[in-house]
Amino acid sequence: MQNKINQKEYDLLVKQTNPKGNHAKNFLFAFVLGGLVCSVGQAFSELYTFLGANKENAGIFVSVTLVFLAALLTSLNVYDNFANVAKAGALVPITGFANAVCAPAMEYKTEGFITGTGTKIFAISGPVIVYGVFASAVYGVVLVVINLCS
Repeated sequence: MQNKINQKEYDLLVKQTNPKGNHAKNFLFAFVLGGLVCSVGQAFSELYTFLGANKENAGIFVSVTLVFLAALLTSLNVYDNFANVAKAGALVPITGFANAVCAPAMEYKTEGFITGTGTKIFAISGPVIVYGVFASAVYGVVLVVINLCS
């Protein structure tokens, strides 16, 4: 026999079980820690420029460095702890994307390299990559048509 509850009892149960969030603290941590990630990126940019890279190449090196660090921290189970504190600040685009690629792969590594890591590594980021490639192809066609018509 099923235990049926009315709407008031259900609402009370939901209210009791939902975690209480401190939005002001979450906003502050997201702002500060997201800014810290960006500051680390800027520090790497300054370092690479100091070492002789031009501004464009320094930006490329920073991107590679931040992706590598985010992937490394994800594989060491450190990035998740950072994300629990930083909230949305951990979603700084390039590090969040690296985490989104690595996390499913790490989760399924016990199933083997091919059937686990290989199939799950693009579970979240795959659609983003496909959309980016498709959108850039459409944009390229539009530009060619505009150039032919002018």
